[in-house]
Amino acid sequence: MNTTLWIVASVLALAFLFAGALTTVHGKEKLKSNGLAWVEGFPLGAVKTIGLLEILGAIGLILPALTGIAPVLVPLAATGIAVLMVGAALTHARRKEGSAIAVNVVLFALAAFVAWGRFGSYAF
Repeated sequence: MNTTLWIVASVLALAFLFAGALTTVHGKEKLKSNGLAWVEGFPLGAVKTIGLLEILGAIGLILPALTGIAPVLVPLAATGIAVLMVGAALTHARRKEGSAIAVNVVLFALAAFVAWGRFGSYAF
């Protein structure tokens, strides 16, 4: 189970590191042209903050466990990512973007799995 949690956390970290980097580096028009139409409903500062939270979540899924420094941050980061996915799903629901909600649900489930495992029997 520990290996499975590491794999899921690593996949989540890569996905959120990539998404967060794109969101923080590019402007709203570039993001919108890349298929992230949700940025229309948010000011640029909020979009950049979401990207930064995604990057911090990705780092929090891996770095504390690798270093052994404050490993309790791993399930907290997973919980934070799950909360981000709830907000993302609500945003996509408001915009009637059903396929994006499905992605949010999958990412939520993966993050919740890591949080469950690392808060529970498979904590570091």
